[in-house]
Amino acid sequence: MDDGKPSGPKAKWWSRPSTERTGPAGPEDAMPVADGSHDAAVLNGAPAAEPAPGAGEAAPVPPPAAEPGTAAGEAVPASAGEPFTPGPRARPLHAPDEYSTPPYGGPGPWAPAPPVQRPLPTPAHGTPVPPPHAGPSGHGTIAPAPPAPPVHAGASVPAQPSAQPSAQGDAYPPPPLPAPLQHGAPPQPGSLPSVPQQTSQWLRYDPWGAPQQPLSHPGPALGNDAVPRKGRRGSVLVGAMLLALVAGGIGGGIGAYVERNGGLTTVELPQAGRDSGGRAPDSVAGIAASALPGVVTLHVSGSAESGTGTGFVLDNKGHILTNNHVVAPAGSAGDITVTFSGGETAPAEIVGKDSGYDLAVVKVTGVTNLKPLQLGNSDNVQVGDPVVAIGAPFDLSNTVTAGIISAKERPITAGGEKGDGTDVSYVDALQTDAPINPGNSGGPLVDAEARVIGINSAIRAAGSGSAAPEGGQSGSIGLGFAIPINQGKRVAEELINTGKATHPVIGVTLDMQFTGDGAKVGGKGAGGGSAVTADGPADKAGIATGDIITAVDGRRVHSGEELIVKIRAHRPGDRLDLRLTRDGKDLSVTLTLGSASGT
Repeated sequence: MDDGKPSGPKAKWWSRPSTERTGPAGPEDAMPVADGSHDAAVLNGAPAAEPAPGAGEAAPVPPPAAEPGTAAGEAVPASAGEPFTPGPRARPLHAPDEYSTPPYGGPGPWAPAPPVQRPLPTPAHGTPVPPPHAGPSGHGTIAPAPPAPPVHAGASVPAQPSAQPSAQGDAYPPPPLPAPLQHGAPPQPGSLPSVPQQTSQWLRYDPWGAPQQPLSHPGPALGNDAVPRKGRRGSVLVGAMLLALVAGGIGGGIGAYVERNGGLTTVELPQAGRDSGGRAPDSVAGIAASALPGVVTLHVSGSAESGTGTGFVLDNKGHILTNNHVVAPAGSAGDITVTFSGGETAPAEIVGKDSGYDLAVVKVTGVTNLKPLQLGNSDNVQVGDPVVAIGAPFDLSNTVTAGIISAKERPITAGGEKGDGTDVSYVDALQTDAPINPGNSGGPLVDAEARVIGINSAIRAAGSGSAAPEGGQSGSIGLGFAIPINQGKRVAEELINTGKATHPVIGVTLDMQFTGDGAKVGGKGAGGGSAVTADGPADKAGIATGDIITAVDGRRVHSGEELIVKIRAHRPGDRLDLRLTRDGKDLSVTLTLGSASGT
């Protein structure tokens, strides 16, 4: 029925109507419908009523806009009795594209456009959502998908199941999606196309989506195997803290050990290497090295007592000089053993001894390679000269002590244990502070050139007013006395040559009880005779009984013992100048010393 509407071919859905064009669309407007027109209709929000025609078939013409008075959805019929017949295909403005690529070619077998990406459903309020991962490519977070198209009024949207965290730690995975749309399959009424799950690194490309949409996921693939970055960071932080605690404990333990033990390895202290052993000849070490081979230790044993002393070699014949009180315990039948510095031992016999000088000479036989010590001159010694004492204190052989000469011409008396005066020795001694102890008796006192200048004989004990042989003392207090070697040499030569020593005398008897200043000639001599020996040196010089001798060779005399010491410091035949007092008058006399045999 003709209701006055224009007749002719209906406009195709892809034609672009123009306001200037009022006639019906001609054949040149006809374009073949490409596959996927149904998908395009779906994407535009209009449900398809029937499947799209096959390739080469004309698509159904959508109804034109209804004119006023026409109900919505009512078809507009063509002119009665004029069926529509398409005309010849219009020639395209451009050469045909053999690949049928729009817009120059006809519709070809185009691939269906991918569905538009839609955002994932938002979880309930308060549910934690894992942060987007910044992958190694450094692209940052994923660009948000374009918003979903609006839903028509009255269309129902299927409810999405609530997402639950997976066992691998993924929070809120995407909900399961229905099967993808097939080409030409009509969508279900009231439903929206679902968004495929992004399980691959590569995202689907939407050519009509938002500009600058990334083509790849910048981080690892989203899925159940992905580990939240927050969890890894927490594990790394805990591990670092544990490592710091362990390292701190180990470091503290090592520090405490090093502080207490001084290090982690065995302590090796710095030490100087061995030297050649050479020392300056005038040093203590040099003196000792030169003198020790000539020093010996004597072990004496007798019927009543025994003792230890020291001596030194005088010559290559085996003569050894020592003190009389050292060999006295042997008596006439005792044993004397000499031990040399190298450890060799040999028996010894007494050659001679003298109690007045406290000197004795012993001899060893059958011993070779003896090292005699060089004798010095005691008259050359000065106070303050360095000296070294060598001996065997308390049987400690080869002991070396050092000191200086503290004084010269120190008159001392030693001995007197018998009580008759026959064992008293008078010595004009050298005083030294070199330690001398029991066992040093008879040992040498040497100077800086290792020459013997004295024979160690006595020490002064604390609280005692006189000197005594060192063998009877407990130890040294720095007051030691040695017989000058000049006197020792003369006595030793006499003992070796004659077996006895001579004493210089003036031929008087002294009053040992006199307490005044000087030495007083006594009233009676031996056997009740005169105190002045007839025709003796004193008698010839004019000395009389009662005279007080006050000086010898210009040196003051304060006692009888001191006069004896000064006389015995000379040889028999020496001339002496004496000063004396007689009846308050001072007199000077000169005499020649006589000789007497010692004991």
